Amino acid sequence: MSVHNSQYQLQTQGGSSLNESRSIISVFLVEDHTLVREGLRALLSLDPRFEVVGESDNGHDAIHRVGACHPALVLMDLSMPGMNGAEAIREIKRRHPEIRIIVLTVHKTEEYIRVAFQAGASGYVLKDGSHAELTIALKSVMDGKTYLSPDVSEKIVVGYLDGGAIDTSSPWEVLTHRERVILKLIAEGRQNKNIASYLCISVKTVEKHRSNLMKKLNLHNTAAVTAFAIEQHLVG
Repeated sequence: MSVHNSQYQLQTQGGSSLNESRSIISVFLVEDHTLVREGLRALLSLDPRFEVVGESDNGHDAIHRVGACHPALVLMDLSMPGMNGAEAIREIKRRHPEIRIIVLTVHKTEEYIRVAFQAGASGYVLKDGSHAELTIALKSVMDGKTYLSPDVSEKIVVGYLDGGAIDTSSPWEVLTHRERVILKLIAEGRQNKNIASYLCISVKTVEKHRSNLMKKLNLHNTAAVTAFAIEQHLVG
């Protein structure tokens, strides 16, 4: 293992660097939040080494547009309505294995990291990171390396030291049956009082289950719970 320039390099992918000629790197953005997508485009436009050649707000559309403009690199969000980022990554890599993909997300848990890299991602960057870090990630991935944000690289290192590998169990499996039911109802937009009435339990019990499941999944608000439910195909 080696840590350099605030990055944890898991492995070096085969093949020569795609940036040897110092040509402009074409980038495609996949992000369902318009302000975030516009911000990324504005940041990348400040650097002459990068050119945004296309963008999409969902996985299905991204697959087709990436095929049309064939960028060198894709910046992919994980939590999107319909097809989630991991599924989109898997399909893009199946059709275009030479395209490099970096995940840009708020999720810090090992499960999300594992799923992203298993799908074919070459980098994992957190949205609360800096512009400088994103630039390092882009350059590293285009040089054939695998990039992890410092905040999650420490988690992976600890995982290897403790167990020899990243925990591959699904976060869904740590929930009790009742917690799974309540998570789905929350994602459907139901309030605690409505859930309590539907399940014939007290509001206080619902609140306890809700708190427990959010703690287990490291989710901090209803939007994050909904995003998780979508990625697990619990809601449409």
